[in-house]
Amino acid sequence: MSLFRVNKPRGFQHNYIYYDPRKEKLEKIEENAKRELGLLPDKEFEPEDIRGKFVSATRHLKRRKERGRKPISSGILIAIIVVLIFVMKYIYTGRIF
Repeated sequence: MSLFRVNKPRGFQHNYIYYDPRKEKLEKIEENAKRELGLLPDKEFEPEDIRGKFVSATRHLKRRKERGRKPISSGILIAIIVVLIFVMKYIYTGRIF
């Protein structure tokens, strides 16, 4: 029944060969420590630094981001519409069929 189920394309996942996120995180921690000690000058403001900070600050936004939003499938939507039509018909006429 291809009317109610639409096949999704296979997801794309690109793994970098020469990128180590752990190393980058350690370098960032090291750089922040040097700035706090005064060994490096203060860093200029970059909008990229605050990206995602507001979402991670609240529990409900963090849960929503982790969970994601799943759209209602077309089969469920059609079933809801049919049920609503029967309810409206029953309200107006007093009979189901």
